[in-house]
Amino acid sequence: MLARQRQAAILDRVRAAGGVRVTELAAEFGVSDMTIRRDLDTLHDQGLLAKVHGGATTAGSTDEPGFHAKSVRQSAEKTAIAARAAELVRPGAAIALSAGTTTAELARRLVDVPGLTVVTNSLRVAEILHTGGRTDQTVVLTGGVRTPSDALVGPLAVDAVRSLHLDLLFLGVHGITERAGFTTPNLMEAETDRALVAAADRLVVLADHTKWGTVGISSIVGLGAADVLVSDDRLTPEARRVLDEKVGELVIVTGPGRATAREAAR
Repeated sequence: MLARQRQAAILDRVRAAGGVRVTELAAEFGVSDMTIRRDLDTLHDQGLLAKVHGGATTAGSTDEPGFHAKSVRQSAEKTAIAARAAELVRPGAAIALSAGTTTAELARRLVDVPGLTVVTNSLRVAEILHTGGRTDQTVVLTGGVRTPSDALVGPLAVDAVRSLHLDLLFLGVHGITERAGFTTPNLMEAETDRALVAAADRLVVLADHTKWGTVGISSIVGLGAADVLVSDDRLTPEARRVLDEKVGELVIVTGPGRATAREAAR
């Protein structure tokens, strides 16, 4: 059996049973444990399953941590990513910020940008700009149903942005894989995010290194939809290789306010 055939069979078993063990697969296919682990590595890198100790489980996730729980994770990386993203914003621009802890950090860095119009479905982002922003800024908060991460989602949020034309969207995501693209654990949030993507001329994704290899239940857009992806220097070599090929520009932040950029060859 070829490796691709074996991996397809493994994936079928994971989807049917919800999980598999390395030892059982090795015995079934008559190969070594190491061969099975390599197969699982390949399938994991493609976002098709999640590796666990001794085996693998299905990759889809609907677990959505609250805003506070996420805000304390990778805080240094998020601060550096937000600082670099803020450099893309020009006075008088019309931009959108999706919900998320990194986009909230970005909002804190936009309070002094003159003439800015910000559309957001994030209660946190709206509050930051409302209390600390300039009087010549306009903040548009969509309606919708509130999620655990303080996003407003659903038909009201989608309808609020469908007729808008924006210069930039800064999108926070739950996970990134080559196969699934940019994902979220909330089905309605994915629909709202897609509406924001459609309204913007350019898409800038903000995601620290931990988002790579994580898969939410719903895809927002594919990797190729991102004009810019800003991440940190703990991103794995494999992740950098894939993202360099797929996104318009990969920006790696190596420290507060310092970054290097590589443009994908197309």
